[in-house]
Amino acid sequence: MKTPKITNLFVALLALSVSGLTSAFAQNKANDLKHKTPEERAKFQTEMMRTKLNLNAEQQSKIEVINLNYAKKFEPIIKSSDSKITRFKQAMSLQKAKDKELKRVFTANQYQQYEKFQEALKSTLKDKI
Repeated sequence: MKTPKITNLFVALLALSVSGLTSAFAQNKANDLKHKTPEERAKFQTEMMRTKLNLNAEQQSKIEVINLNYAKKFEPIIKSSDSKITRFKQAMSLQKAKDKELKRVFTANQYQQYEKFQEALKSTLKDKI
């Protein structure tokens, strides 16, 4: 019975990494976005962050680069036939690295808001598991 939970948790992490910022909207978009190119996913993430976190132009350009870099790194994980646990661990590792980079670009308030969005999404997705 643990396999479905792991599958759902991996999908939740994917939704989190793909959207990063909202709950119900992100869940629906995550399913669509995993079929998009890394460039399309990065553009979506950047736009969500721009609007939700009120990024300035300099931050937005830096965030675009980070999001594209990690969208490309997530691509092989998304398409991998490795075990769900392996993909989950890889995705978690990438997400932690991405969060560190984002923290350097965001203000303290923006990063705190970003973390709140992530926690809300995790909570919403865990409730559905």
